[in-house]
Parts: sequence; C-alpha cells; structure tokens
Amino acid sequence: TIGVDWGIFVAFLFGALPLSYWLGRVALHVDIRDYGDGNPGATNVFKAGGGFWGMTAILLDGFKGAIPLWLAMGIGGIAGWDLSAVALAPILGHCYTPFLRFQGGKAITVTFGVWLALTTWLGPITLGLALTFWVLVLKVEAWAITLGMLTLLAVLLVTHAAPPLLGAWLGNFLILVWRHRHEFRRPRSAPPTQA
Repeated sequence: TIGVDWGIFVAFLFGALPLSYWLGRVALHVDIRDYGDGNPGATNVFKAGGGFWGMTAILLDGFKGAIPLWLAMGIGGIAGWDLSAVALAPILGHCYTPFLRFQGGKAITVTFGVWLALTTWLGPITLGLALTFWVLVLKVEAWAITLGMLTLLAVLLVTHAAPPLLGAWLGNFLILVWRHRHEFRRPRSAPPTQA
C-alpha cells in the first residue's frame, strides 16, 4: 500500500496534465485557449478541431481523473475518507495546473472520470443525463452543472452511498461552483457566452 499523501500527490499530478491543451498544440497546431470560453479543456478542442479530436480530448481528460483513483484503490489500498481526499486531487490539479501557470479548466470532464472510478456507471450516467437535461432547459452552464451535481447527490442518497462518497461529492460540488462562479450572474435562460 501507499500513503494517502502519495495518493493525493499522484492524483493531483495526473489531473494537472493539460492533455487537451497539449493535444491542441501537437495535433491541431493551435492554442485551444483562443477558442470558446478560453479555457484549456476538452470543449474547446471540439471547437478548434471538430468531433474526432474533441472526443479524444474528452477521453484523455476523463481518464486522467479515473486512472489515479483506480491506482489508489487497487494498488494503494486507499479507501474511506482518504479516498475522498484523493478523489478531489485530480479535479484541483485540472483547475489549477502548474503547467499552465495555475490557469486550468473548469473540471467537468475530469469530474466524470472521478465518478467513473468511484461508482463505475452510476455517477457518469447520472451526470451525463442530468447535465444534458439541465443545459437544454437552462442554457447557462453554471446553473446546469449545479443542478446536475444536485441530481447526482439525490441519486447517491437514494442508493445509500457511504459518507466518504458524499464527502467527495461535496468537495467536487464546491470546486465546480467556484470555477463557474462568474456565470451565475447571467440569467438562467441566457445563451452561452463566447470568449
């Protein structure tokens, strides 16, 4: 087994890898921060390079959330509240990557990866369906993510999730709300902004 400190460090490092940004540089020869909302995340790879490269970026950003948790659980033997702490590390790494002067993405895709590792299909499917529904209804990403995460909480409560899983949800929720805080000033029915 490995200590939780090492688990957090490795998970943060995984999350901090700006894979979508590097993909844009290497495959598309562009800075994806010049597109969409200006963030170095998978959504702007879609806007810069289309569906194939966008899906590649989504998979890369998703798995950088899942892989360190699989390693922590499988090899490191990390569980319980320690696993909650490790689960937040790739999300924070993505948001505040030292590779891009601590100016990272909004952590939506990496959140899917984290919940894939924590709950297998339950978290990603719930989030995917909920976000799709709320984006169509509300149009503003911040409100859609807030209600999507609250939908996930409801499912976790109904399925009697363990307290450490709820702790991971709370930390994830607070990070996402903070990263999208500027969007809450816009009306819930406003069209998405473009940078």
